[in-house]
Amino acid sequence: MGNHGNNRHVNGHVGNGKIHNGAPKNGFRSDAIQIHIPRPSESERTAFPTEWYKTGVAFGYALCCFITTSIVISIVHERVPSKEESPPLPDKFFDLFDRVQWAFSICEINGMLLVAIWTIQWIHLKHRSIVGRRFFFIVGTLYLYRCVTMYITTLPVPGLHFKCAPKLLGDREAQLRRIMKMILGGGLSITGSHSLCGDYLYSGHTVMLTLTYLFIKEYSPRRFWPYHWACLSLSVSGIFCILWAHDHYTVDVVVAYFITTRLFWWYHTLANQQCLKQDSQINAFSRVWWFRLFSYFERNVQGVVPRHYQMLLPWLPSPCRLSAAGRVKYSHVDSL
Repeated sequence: MGNHGNNRHVNGHVGNGKIHNGAPKNGFRSDAIQIHIPRPSESERTAFPTEWYKTGVAFGYALCCFITTSIVISIVHERVPSKEESPPLPDKFFDLFDRVQWAFSICEINGMLLVAIWTIQWIHLKHRSIVGRRFFFIVGTLYLYRCVTMYITTLPVPGLHFKCAPKLLGDREAQLRRIMKMILGGGLSITGSHSLCGDYLYSGHTVMLTLTYLFIKEYSPRRFWPYHWACLSLSVSGIFCILWAHDHYTVDVVVAYFITTRLFWWYHTLANQQCLKQDSQINAFSRVWWFRLFSYFERNVQGVVPRHYQMLLPWLPSPCRLSAAGRVKYSHVDSL
């Protein structure tokens, strides 16, 4: 009787509805409450959100700085003194090494190679959106600083071999055509787009040769040291060729190297330390003028960006494999 009573309590009637194993036989109750769980945003799902719109902002910033640099070069060219009025300044490197005419072409070829190598490496990074906006912000800021140094002090030409384009004496239309030609040619002498003088302090070629190498090394595994040494050789030989061609004063190159490396190291120190991303009284870095823009780019990046790669171009070697479902599996290629 006791067991029969228990079975009736479990499987029998409760009111007018039948219950089987503790649940109504006719389905769920009509008064059930549905709980909606909101989907987390991308910044909540991952420590390294893509945020491509921020990368677009950084690219626009760099483009504006490059256009501004071209405009300032055109302005400075109009007031650079002639070789007869102001001869080249004394330079110790020029005293030790005679000028080699073809050296500057080697410099620009090395620069284009490093930019191409870095571009290929960048597009294979898994977190390329974050790295991309870091590169655009730093290169843009460096060229913005260059506008200031070029404009406030105009140095005479470094050598008598310079053949500067004629001055336009206020012809705005001709100046605009010069600026457009320089922008389309990338500001390179090898493309024939740069025949202006006065853009010496500091060297834009040194900026690109140094910055591309720093990014190549920072975002590739440490065990790829032959790759790093090859890129370093391109960078160092390119910088030496700038001076060997007597196309920049030595101080132009030294200042460019100093500002480029310091801005790169400062930015990455801030980006890799969460406590330094806060605007506080004890954080002296927060007083720099570009800190708010930096905070906008980096506020959702949690920690050091890992060196992960993915395959985009199937004909190039890549440290990833395709699974049977066709999805890309990312390989963890970190510094060891």
